[in-house]
Amino acid sequence: MALRSRNKVSANFNMSSMTDIVFLLLIFFMLTSTLVSPNALKLLLPSSKAKTLEKQTISISITKDIKFYINDQEVSEQNIEQELKLIIDNKLEPGIILHTDKSVDIEHVVKIMDIAYRNKYKIVLATKPN
Repeated sequence: MALRSRNKVSANFNMSSMTDIVFLLLIFFMLTSTLVSPNALKLLLPSSKAKTLEKQTISISITKDIKFYINDQEVSEQNIEQELKLIIDNKLEPGIILHTDKSVDIEHVVKIMDIAYRNKYKIVLATKPN
């Protein structure tokens, strides 16, 4: 009389739990990638191999038709320093990232850098990676 065991060990690997995890990760990365908002102004940045190492707090943009923007809000050239002082007033280590179109004259870039120097703000010129 042959007795058979009711518990058979299956040699197959069940992939359903692995596919569930991969699917959830895919959904997570798709949702989080839509929350990233790049600079809304379309500028042709100069290229460079350098990378920004610190987190910047304020974005200043100069378009090719010499319009100044602080965090996507247009500001007149005469009021840039006052607006920056209002925004950076209570920050411990203020940082500025400067986005300029590559066709903008250097005098406008130097003006923003001079404002940052006078007020002891850290400023970084944004470039397009190579």
